[in-house]
Amino acid sequence: MNPFVYGTVLAGIVAAGAWRARSLAPSGAVAAFVVGTIVFGWKGWPGAAVLFAFFLPSAILSRVGRTRKRAMLDVGKQGARDAWQVLANGGVAALCALPLSERFAPLLAAGFAGAFAAASADTWGTEIGTLARAAPRSILTFRPLATGMSGGITAAGTGATIAGAAAVAAVANVTHVAPFLPVAVAGIAGATIDSILGASLQALRWCPSCETGCETNPHHCGTATSVRRGMGWLENDAVNLAATLTGAVVAGVLTH
Repeated sequence: MNPFVYGTVLAGIVAAGAWRARSLAPSGAVAAFVVGTIVFGWKGWPGAAVLFAFFLPSAILSRVGRTRKRAMLDVGKQGARDAWQVLANGGVAALCALPLSERFAPLLAAGFAGAFAAASADTWGTEIGTLARAAPRSILTFRPLATGMSGGITAAGTGATIAGAAAVAAVANVTHVAPFLPVAVAGIAGATIDSILGASLQALRWCPSCETGCETNPHHCGTATSVRRGMGWLENDAVNLAATLTGAVVAGVLTH
């Protein structure tokens, strides 16, 4: 049977299962189906293993401490991932999975794994970091931040970031998709860029009604918010895209 037939079936099963489990919104399930079909079709089971090394632990971690995470009303998107979130985390990897160049195939393979390593590192760091008892601090100024706000780091979250990158890198190495070290370093680099952008250029908004900083528009109270810092268009999905792109580039450069 043609690999794309297998890929389409497997991608459909995974996307439907994630939607049924409420890990993905309907639009997110469609985007995941597209990404999965490309990855499974062009990369086969080794590529599927790398994708699952990101997706499965991330889905599980998102459910840990869900009640406490839902209480963080001032942060960005929560709950089931929509299409933009799926593409921000998997779009770069899917692009690298395409047979764009025979000459640069090893670099593209490394970029594929590096993008997922960055997405994994960022997700692990965020999901575990938000549950840490210690107050997060800005990666740039080291000033205390509200739990869950972008740009904050904790010791637990940093350890989780490294573990998330290493998990994908280990699977990429075992399946011979890409070597361990470049992918692991790329994953950490991507997550670091995510935190730096989150602490500087990502939009931080202000709710005049609640007199509090937030990352949503409107605020959970329904009031329209204004940009207090950063670029209004640079929100969480754009930052995640920058992180995965960084992961892909760093992995490719280190593999060259």
